[in-house]
Amino acid sequence: MQNFEYCNKTKIIFGKETENRVGSEINAVLNEKQKDKRILLHHSGGSAVKSGLIERIKGYLKAENIEWAELTGVQPNPLLSLVKKGVEIAKNEKLEMVLAVGGGSVIDSAKAIAAGALDDGDIWDFFERKRTPQESLPIGTILTIPAAGSESSTSCVITNEEGPWKRGMHSPFNRPVFSILNPELTYTLPPYQTACGITDMMAHIMERYFTRELNVDVTDELCEGTLRAIIKNAKIIFNGGENNYAARAEIMWAGAIAHNGFLDTGRIGDWASHALDHELSALFDIAHGAGLAIIFPAWMRYIVSVCESDNAVMERLARFAEKVWGVNIGDNKNAALEGITLMEDFFKSMSMPVRFSDTNIDPARIPEMAKRVVHFGQIGNFRKLGENDAEAIYRLAAR
Repeated sequence: MQNFEYCNKTKIIFGKETENRVGSEINAVLNEKQKDKRILLHHSGGSAVKSGLIERIKGYLKAENIEWAELTGVQPNPLLSLVKKGVEIAKNEKLEMVLAVGGGSVIDSAKAIAAGALDDGDIWDFFERKRTPQESLPIGTILTIPAAGSESSTSCVITNEEGPWKRGMHSPFNRPVFSILNPELTYTLPPYQTACGITDMMAHIMERYFTRELNVDVTDELCEGTLRAIIKNAKIIFNGGENNYAARAEIMWAGAIAHNGFLDTGRIGDWASHALDHELSALFDIAHGAGLAIIFPAWMRYIVSVCESDNAVMERLARFAEKVWGVNIGDNKNAALEGITLMEDFFKSMSMPVRFSDTNIDPARIPEMAKRVVHFGQIGNFRKLGENDAEAIYRLAAR
């Protein structure tokens, strides 16, 4: 087990009707005695408005004498241009906090705005690894789409349209000070968004699970148990349980746990699949969860093909198949392959794509994607991957 430090400052407020506490939580952050409290209210302008949630939130803010500027228009794979607009608003209006209402895209956009609001340089420098944030406005969230885990994570991913490039920025300043999680707000999610979210949170756990680190029994068991809980409750939701509070609550909490850093304490995760998917998202604008449903099985099959003689790798793949999918085959390779098939079948049961042909991804651009994905060097830790490896994985995904 690796040495580690773990600190998560995000206050989680979980349960029914908890969004009505947003005003008092903001006041607690900004000091209740302070006058003229002003925040940025950030959301997509879509379902949160249609459902009446945004109007309710504005009522809660008014009741606590909190003023706001509003910025809408966040889309999946949130754009740098909107972030820059938010930074300008925050600076010009001297805003003191950012409240994100939505899923991971809205929250990531809010994180970038919060960092840029207190910085005089180019916000994109943070995503190109040229600089790191030194401070940030406080961030609060009301989660409506469990998926990215951004509600309590240090990560933030933004797309620069000029590339297009999709890049991540990690910083302790990215952790929200509070996040409100009401499972009832997810009842009206379309099945596709629910499925993308489930796939995304599973991928976050699997990136951590596939490690070469020894003696990580506690986090191994936590990863496996959380994955099994997600699969169990996803099946409930997709078999007529759209409004099953217990199942929605389990999925919402699993999404936060999957990416708040706790499951990778003491271990080194892989993260190649996320890098490979970022090129799909940047070039073809597909949902992150959908891209991961395509990439993860292809990555696993490639690892099996090139690591068959590596006992440590094959044993972990076989353990994943046994502990998560119930595979009972003595041979590591066949167990691993059966686990991959069962995972793919699960994704397909939620109508997730599992091949390029299920989407608008053009296989002719595979060499370009393989070159782009190693922009910062080799990817992955479970096995280091270069451009040729990336191309091979993309070709497996295109079969």
